[in-house]
Amino acid sequence: MDVDLALIVLRFALGPMLVLHGMNKLSGAGGIAGTTGWFEALGLRPAWLHARVAAVVEIGAGVLVTVGLLTGPAATACVGLMVVAMLTDHRGKGYFVFTGGWEYVLLVAMCAVALAVGGPGRWSLDQALGLSSSGLWWAAIAAFGGTAAALLLLVVSHRPAAPSD
Repeated sequence: MDVDLALIVLRFALGPMLVLHGMNKLSGAGGIAGTTGWFEALGLRPAWLHARVAAVVEIGAGVLVTVGLLTGPAATACVGLMVVAMLTDHRGKGYFVFTGGWEYVLLVAMCAVALAVGGPGRWSLDQALGLSSSGLWWAAIAAFGGTAAALLLLVVSHRPAAPSD
């Protein structure tokens, strides 16, 4: 029972945070237009598409994590999102989040991998539906598959502007 409580605390910390971050991309300050401009500045092309896909994936993964459904795939999506953020927005800013570094996104990705290995726990839709998408293999898929997907996305669509003199 203690493990189930730990897993639901982890899910309720990670999932809603992802949902809110995704919703902020759509309707926060500047709305989707602001997010598109931000993604354009990060070099993600086409920025309008990446802004929308990032928001939808963040919201979807967050909902799945929160309710404990398709835990492994949701964790994989979370890792992918965080690796893209790490290599675009947080790159070159050091480790600590207070300098804009990648500390926070690394922690979020590691929590997602921990959830993939531990599973959503007894109080989840995966458990209620008899689904199994967690364990060591899912942790590896989340860590390496999410990273590979992020790297592929960046190879295909990351075109940062040349630095000005």
